[in-house]
Amino acid sequence: MISLDQLSFAYGARRVLDRLSFDLHPGEILGLLGPNGAGKSTLMALLTGLLDPLEGRVRVAGGDPRQPQTRRHLGLAPQELGLYEELSARENLLFFGRLQGLWGEGLRRRTEDLLAETGLLERASERVGTFSGGMKRRLNLAVALVHEPDFLLLDEATVGVDPQSRMALFELVERQRLAGRGVLYATHHMEEAQRLCDRVAVMDGGRLLALDTVPALLERHGGASRLEVVRQGVSQAVETRDALGELARLQALAPLDSFTLRPPDLEQVFLHLTGHGLRD
Repeated sequence: MISLDQLSFAYGARRVLDRLSFDLHPGEILGLLGPNGAGKSTLMALLTGLLDPLEGRVRVAGGDPRQPQTRRHLGLAPQELGLYEELSARENLLFFGRLQGLWGEGLRRRTEDLLAETGLLERASERVGTFSGGMKRRLNLAVALVHEPDFLLLDEATVGVDPQSRMALFELVERQRLAGRGVLYATHHMEEAQRLCDRVAVMDGGRLLALDTVPALLERHGGASRLEVVRQGVSQAVETRDALGELARLQALAPLDSFTLRPPDLEQVFLHLTGHGLRD
């Protein structure tokens, strides 16, 4: 597993991570939900050994990520694309595969499999600089997967992509769970975390505010549902924790033209925990 124990980090006097503790298990997608500046990218740098903790400890498969043999358990798809735009998609995968110690026919097969899995096989010989944002994001993920790591670190994996590419990336991420990989999915898009993640860690200001499954977070911190009804052309909205009961009560008073139920979501959870909305 990936294990954080009271992990802290600071840039000078500015503390950007404050005593984080949690575990990521194989076959689990764990979401890091928080605004830009919450400390998500700094945490990724600590997990990959690029930074040294100020306090606390991080372990990956029982080892220190500052050691090369430990980092082989990790695949990283950073927010800033880690690709060579003058090379083709195939050349990028072959290059990064060799950096991970892969060679020969095994690397060639792995490259072709990933090009097919990410929908890039037909454009595999073209320069990455000619690709759309969604194609680059898919290749960025393929590079992270080339050496078949045990854990995958994804930092804002869908930045700058169109809805079709976003859905393709979601499917790729979900396949990693089925393959038994642990995925740490950092995002400030609450709908992505709500759809993809087995558990969600809500972060703000470098602190871990809550960590649980999405249903448990909604139950504990989401508040009431919003029920909007229309009767004789007049709208009425009520907050309720018993939507079916409230709907039956309103219908009994007089027939309704229509109704809309808006259950609590992760934005309401974040508002409850922090007192402010998600921000860029």
